[in-house]
Amino acid sequence: MTPTASHGQEVRRRLLDAAAELIPERGWSAVSTRILADRAGVTPSVVHYHFSSIQDVLAEAAITAMRQVLAATDFTAAPSPTAAVDAMLASVEQYDGTDPMSLLFTETYLAATRDDRLRAQIATLVTDFRTQLSHWLAIHQVPEPAATAAVLAAAIDGLLLHRGLGPESPALPTVLRRLVS
Repeated sequence: MTPTASHGQEVRRRLLDAAAELIPERGWSAVSTRILADRAGVTPSVVHYHFSSIQDVLAEAAITAMRQVLAATDFTAAPSPTAAVDAMLASVEQYDGTDPMSLLFTETYLAATRDDRLRAQIATLVTDFRTQLSHWLAIHQVPEPAATAAVLAAAIDGLLLHRGLGPESPALPTVLRRLVS
């Protein structure tokens, strides 16, 4: 790789990292080209050299972060469906609803209500996760694995969205385990 190409990739990575920091700090709609460029340590024209719009930078940063969180939600090594539920709950324990990643998810979901392309990208992530979970549940002979995967994924997602609003029920793990029993 040439030094110029390497520098270009580094600048692009800095822009994406800065966007992922700014979304939860300021909110999706408050991130401007100038603010993003300043955080990344580049001029505003560099933002538009690497991305066609500020929305494209924000979307790529958010989808990349969401993909990483989903990839870290590894339930496939669990020996049973109830252990898989426990693994999923453990993987999201670090998110309290007010942390930067939780806020990034919330801001991205909100932005997706006004951006069809972003909504489609999130839908792809959700569909891929549900499909993987459904296949795993089918292997473990959980009844109606596709529907169960959809409900379980929505419950975990909803849990994350609700955490910033108040205490969750201590019975939640028991109810989710029952779903796959």
